[in-house]
Amino acid sequence: MTAKELFKRGNEFFFFDDPAETAALCRKKYPEDCAHIIRVADEVCRNYFLFDLEHDLERTWEPVIFPEDAPIDWEYRPGNDPEFTFQFNRHRFLICLGQAYWLTGNSAYETHFFRLLMDFIDHIRRTPKTEQTTWRILEAGIRGENWVKALRYFKDSPIMTDERAEKIWKCLREHGEYIIEMDSPYRYISNWGVMENHGLFEIGIQMPDPETRERFTSIALERLAREARMQIFDDGVQWEQSPMYHNEVFHCFEDVLLLAGRNGIKAPDELWEAMRKMACANLAWIRPDHRQIIMGDSDDMDLRDYMSIAAYLLKDPVLKSGGFSELDFESLWDIGVKGAREYALLESRRPDFISAALNDSGNYYIRSSWEEDADLLHFHCGTMGAGHGHSDKLHVDLILAGEDVLTDSGRYTYVVDRGRFEFKNPDAHNTVTVDGEFFTQCKDAWECSKLTQPVKQLFKEKDGYAFIQGGNLGYMHKGVFVNRKIVSLGDGLYVIADELYGAGDHEMEQYWNFSERGRAAYEKGRAIFTGERVKAELLFVSPGCQAALGEGKISRHYNRYETRARLGVKRAGKGFQSMITVIGGGKKEEERRIRASLIPVRSALKGITYPASMAEAVKVETAKQEYVVILCHQEVNSPTDLTEADGCMGYGNVIVFDKRKSCTGGTVLCY
Repeated sequence: MTAKELFKRGNEFFFFDDPAETAALCRKKYPEDCAHIIRVADEVCRNYFLFDLEHDLERTWEPVIFPEDAPIDWEYRPGNDPEFTFQFNRHRFLICLGQAYWLTGNSAYETHFFRLLMDFIDHIRRTPKTEQTTWRILEAGIRGENWVKALRYFKDSPIMTDERAEKIWKCLREHGEYIIEMDSPYRYISNWGVMENHGLFEIGIQMPDPETRERFTSIALERLAREARMQIFDDGVQWEQSPMYHNEVFHCFEDVLLLAGRNGIKAPDELWEAMRKMACANLAWIRPDHRQIIMGDSDDMDLRDYMSIAAYLLKDPVLKSGGFSELDFESLWDIGVKGAREYALLESRRPDFISAALNDSGNYYIRSSWEEDADLLHFHCGTMGAGHGHSDKLHVDLILAGEDVLTDSGRYTYVVDRGRFEFKNPDAHNTVTVDGEFFTQCKDAWECSKLTQPVKQLFKEKDGYAFIQGGNLGYMHKGVFVNRKIVSLGDGLYVIADELYGAGDHEMEQYWNFSERGRAAYEKGRAIFTGERVKAELLFVSPGCQAALGEGKISRHYNRYETRARLGVKRAGKGFQSMITVIGGGKKEEERRIRASLIPVRSALKGITYPASMAEAVKVETAKQEYVVILCHQEVNSPTDLTEADGCMGYGNVIVFDKRKSCTGGTVLCY
């Protein structure tokens, strides 16, 4: 295999069309990104490896440096976490060398590209042992993308000798055959299958002979279509309940569809539909700052680059509203200058919805607007999502005025003795437990010894209000059912009612984990969070609650965590119990004092007052607002009746009254 034969197919069949033109545009529009890539490339030339790119799956914060006059130790593992070895052997840095070469014209990047690539090919053989490290099948699949992309930068290099081209071709074929060989039902449902077969497809596109190219790409497409059918819920969420892995799968589908189009290959409809649905799910859950929520095993990542690619492929103005107005640095290299011009001309149009219910995955989003200073509440009541999911049934994230108030924990590590459970367990999430027992219990870094069935219920929007309800069966062995009701009153005001249905003595505990980017304080039934731009209050109105402010952890990126405030609120009792919390806040300059109190609920026709186990109401007041929210914990209206609280009368299970408008009928959010 000669170099000419290996690279006889032109750039039009791959990603960028003209690397010199792309580099020139990047230098003009994205000098900071250029500087970052050149810095990474310079470090790699010195055998200095630090993984800090936006989509590095496992970031590092301390460099690993090999002597410049010694061979690379591709098996190197710092400490007890193998993730460095895996990330290292994905070879994403080879793309950085190629981009730096075209950005600067410095031939040193060319020299070190071949030094590193050939060192791996010459010295790292696939064996049963290396299949657990340098040749782990997932890394082989990811290398399929990274090698094929990186090679295009150096295809015309004078030091791309025929001998090197032969070795590269043979190793790429070995990668492809390995991926084909390793097919199994595990891959049907795991993100591994998508990432591996995405790599197989890209390797296939690089194969110079039509027979191998057709074999590799057709097998890859058949498998990817099967995986798309099985892994993506009807609401567009990848089943593992981790936005980061959702978006890795999303990116793989995008890459494949982009290359299929450039090679005249008809991609299965399942891939197009999966990409469209996944993009819509991203649009539903994207934060006001354009980043993903750190749910499950997720890092804090910007979604606009992947959304831009989806908008480009589908020519969809609504999806573009979730992307950049112009293609970003990395997308430019994948799409090319011509594609960037086409994208810039595409209209951007905001969605015709604001809030969203992703019912299949059990993720619900109450949003105030599409502005960057919007409020956003996320509630999760769905499947755990296997190893990458966390024990987060009934968890809420809360963003006010565009800033985090209550957050998920992130992931930090995959190693148990480094604190894996500290980020997976329920107390790292904003949820509720019973009797000090976790509803889901981890067995190791990936498996659980006990899982919990979610009970998905109603999501409703009406008259500017929103309502979500969900429960879980994690305590049925105790004869206890736990339920959470959330009412959004708008303008940064929320009522959250946690309900315990059961007999005997039990203790409920709520966990409230605050953003590390602010300060939290607690005094006399009121927690106050002060952030950079926002101030929020949590009022605990149920009697007999005991609260303690302690410390928790949050990890926005792998291998790094920070401490943050965690408030635990407990209430013990016999039989049915409830804990009602009122949350409100917004921008500091618009600070308002919130008052909230429980008020009795009466039968309007029988003239009796219901016990708290049957119905409760909460009055929420600010300087400009006065609401009464009636919450019935069970059926109360019999035979013909209305509920009444503080002069507000209506029929329903959950009713909101704006007392400055009307005290009759109200807005019924749940019957």
